[in-house]
Amino acid sequence: MTNEGVDTEKRRFLTQAATVVGAVGAAFLTVPFVASMKPSAKAEAAGAPVEVDIGKIEPGQMIRVLWRGKPVWVLRRTPEALATLPTLTTTLLDPNSEQSIQPDSSVNEHRSIKPEIFVAVGVCTHLSCSPTYRPDVAPADLGPEWKGGFFCPCHGSRFDLAGRVYKGVPAPLNLEIPPYRYLGDSRIEIGLEEGEA
Repeated sequence: MTNEGVDTEKRRFLTQAATVVGAVGAAFLTVPFVASMKPSAKAEAAGAPVEVDIGKIEPGQMIRVLWRGKPVWVLRRTPEALATLPTLTTTLLDPNSEQSIQPDSSVNEHRSIKPEIFVAVGVCTHLSCSPTYRPDVAPADLGPEWKGGFFCPCHGSRFDLAGRVYKGVPAPLNLEIPPYRYLGDSRIEIGLEEGEA
């Protein structure tokens, strides 16, 4: 068989063009396939760790982030707020957090790794309402003994600035402390403890 009358340049061009079109087509098919293996936003929210920049939080300021579908509070406590914590032990249901959900790094009076930064799940342990941050001291509606903390408007549960529940309120437990770790002086990661990768 002879190749007389065959335009080899045209054949080469068509072969290269078909190869390029095939590669582009394969890429278009591969991208959705690979993307389908990535966890959905819902799955990521269900358990993925959340990084938080704490460097810009002012003393007394609290920010909220979402982790596992729950609000998580990150509060920079003032020295004055920290000074009130030891004065409340007789008014608290579980002052030493013996019945609480918290990582070992937060089993202490201030319930945190570093005293000034408080991290807690913002859900009342009574019926899962979200308490409000009430840093004001002795407001008229909470009484002269109030030294700042969290108040649940649903049923009146009260928590101090370490998330410890007061006696005589509906909530049976202190606020939950999620696992978290420091990534540096100004960043924390909620969802993993120190030593976890």
